[in-house]
Amino acid sequence: MSANLDDIRNQQRETWDKFSAGWKKWDSLVLGWLGPFGDAMLRHANLSDGFRVLDVAAGTGEPGLTAAAAIPDGHVIVTDLSEQMLAVAAENAANRGLKNFETKLCDAGALPFADAGFHAVLCRFGFMFFPDIATAAKEMARVAKPGARICAAVWSAPAKNPWATTIMSTIARHVEMPPPPLGSPGLFRCAPEGMMAETFKEVGLHDVSEEEVSAMMVHDTPERYWDFMTEIAAPVVAGLSRADTQTREKIRREVLELARQSVSEGKVTLRSTATIIVGTR
Repeated sequence: MSANLDDIRNQQRETWDKFSAGWKKWDSLVLGWLGPFGDAMLRHANLSDGFRVLDVAAGTGEPGLTAAAAIPDGHVIVTDLSEQMLAVAAENAANRGLKNFETKLCDAGALPFADAGFHAVLCRFGFMFFPDIATAAKEMARVAKPGARICAAVWSAPAKNPWATTIMSTIARHVEMPPPPLGSPGLFRCAPEGMMAETFKEVGLHDVSEEEVSAMMVHDTPERYWDFMTEIAAPVVAGLSRADTQTREKIRREVLELARQSVSEGKVTLRSTATIIVGTR
């Protein structure tokens, strides 16, 4: 069992390190697109100046960067499994002149922090990729002070997320994709209704609630959507790698056509929907 979890962890680290250049390139688009989800989490986190805040699996730094800006006398630590992603986060913090922000390379299932040390714990779009969801939740509860809010965001059902399914469904129609093992990391792994709320309750959190939030992913052209998804989304790249040149070109044409059908006011506009889960320690 543990070897399997280690394999998943190593694979995740390699994947995120590999895609960090794409994430850096598209960072401003991602920040704008995912901003509403982080803002919803921060609204629930009840931040107060002077707080110590932990943002787990923060990638290029959000919503930890926004939290740090909101509490200048507080302190924010962001963690990730990928050194390269954290390098982008540190650069983002420096560019914003944030002095109360630090990065820590670690695994969400073994947080290197003392018990009850944080006034708020955040995790935006991390749970879907953790080797062991329950262990990560337990760790977040452990490092949270009594009364601290723990706030997470996970993607809702595929049908509510055309930003992903527009390209993924097209690839699946043309390429034989082996079904992933049950419970393995993936975008929609935490989408089943009530799954994350149950996880939060099982680790002893109370006043657990869920809220669905939608935002739009906007691209200037269908081609930009294609470039974006093929440079930041590991499952897309994995799927396309199974296609020969001719099939890949066919997939591209179909995706561009679908994206054209989603043009609104001259831009490609695709819905994205997430569930925000909140619990109190």
